[in-house]
Amino acid sequence: MSQRSVTTLKPRMPIAIVRLDNLDNALEISGALLEGGVDTIEFTLTNAKANEIITQVRHEFGDRLIVGAGTVLDGDMAQGSIDAGAQFLVTPILALDVIARGKEHGIPVVCGAYTPTEIWTAWKAGATLVKVFPASQLGPTYFKDILAPLPDLQLVPTGGVNLQTCGAFLKAGAYSVAVGSQLVSKDIVNNKDWPGLAALARQYREACQ
Repeated sequence: MSQRSVTTLKPRMPIAIVRLDNLDNALEISGALLEGGVDTIEFTLTNAKANEIITQVRHEFGDRLIVGAGTVLDGDMAQGSIDAGAQFLVTPILALDVIARGKEHGIPVVCGAYTPTEIWTAWKAGATLVKVFPASQLGPTYFKDILAPLPDLQLVPTGGVNLQTCGAFLKAGAYSVAVGSQLVSKDIVNNKDWPGLAALARQYREACQ
């Protein structure tokens, strides 16, 4: 497949990043996010059970959720997540072999980048979206500056994005935002505060519209 993968990732829809040491409550987390209107979830491969969880969540929620794998570092990791049912792949770095594996299977890849050259390299290689990471070190103005000469780019700020900044990133031209511990926090999960997680997800969804 030589053309850029058609993405199922929606503009202005927050991507919830689940980076936890314990994924025993993955189904409850997923359900709470969905209840709050956030239907796109990334489980990072920093947890060895992430691919197993991706399979479980997809089986439980079907088409109601879009479930992907994060922290995908190479083509072999990409293949493992694709086999587990991941509907998109996310890298923290410029990983051209992950883009290639995603294109081979028609799976969207959100490829990590930081500098203008890295961003353009990822885009030219066929990344569906480019994850600009860590966005907290750059701010919304950086996105506006990048998109001025390169308006066709579809950028996703990641790292330090919160309720106060997500709207500004989108106003600067970002395609969407990805939110980690500011949304799926260890405290919320440890307390099993699923209504609280759903309410917070709803706030992010509204802030991005």
